Amino acid sequence: MRKLVVTEFISLDGVIEEPAWTAPYWDDDIAKFKGEEQDTSDALLLGRVTYQGFAAAWPESLDEGADYMNSVCKYVVSTTLNTLEWNNSMLFKDNIVEEITKLKHQDGQEILVYGSATLVQTLIKYDLVDIYRLLVYPVVVGKGKRLFQDDTTMTLKLLEAQSFSSDVVALIYEPERK
Repeated sequence: MRKLVVTEFISLDGVIEEPAWTAPYWDDDIAKFKGEEQDTSDALLLGRVTYQGFAAAWPESLDEGADYMNSVCKYVVSTTLNTLEWNNSMLFKDNIVEEITKLKHQDGQEILVYGSATLVQTLIKYDLVDIYRLLVYPVVVGKGKRLFQDDTTMTLKLLEAQSFSSDVVALIYEPERK
């Protein structure tokens, strides 16, 4: 069974929305970490807002990672979109939990979820996340969508921790399931 990996840039106060605050910290070590992450996956699961942002940015990009982003299979969860223009994109419009569960049971590598705060809340609610891969930035943003909502409770097991010279820390957790 494939693992569903929520991978987020997150502030010390838990904000994952509009992560422009990460730019000053980007360095070769973080780029390598993100590249290795992509090497272990063959699919992205995205919410509408993240998909639309990526679809506007990546097709013409020459940046590192563009080949992966443009060629990887993209599964998009949206009740409002009807068509997807970006290549290798498939729409999940109905029976979202069932569709994602089926996707996890297919053969393949990890399924990455970038951003997609609203989608991530659904994945958490239905216990579909297998790994949380968090790049924690040394900033307090103060407001914005948070990874875990106020009523969310769970216990996580730390699998790995890695610090970078930019003072960013990668924390990799899995849920402790009964």
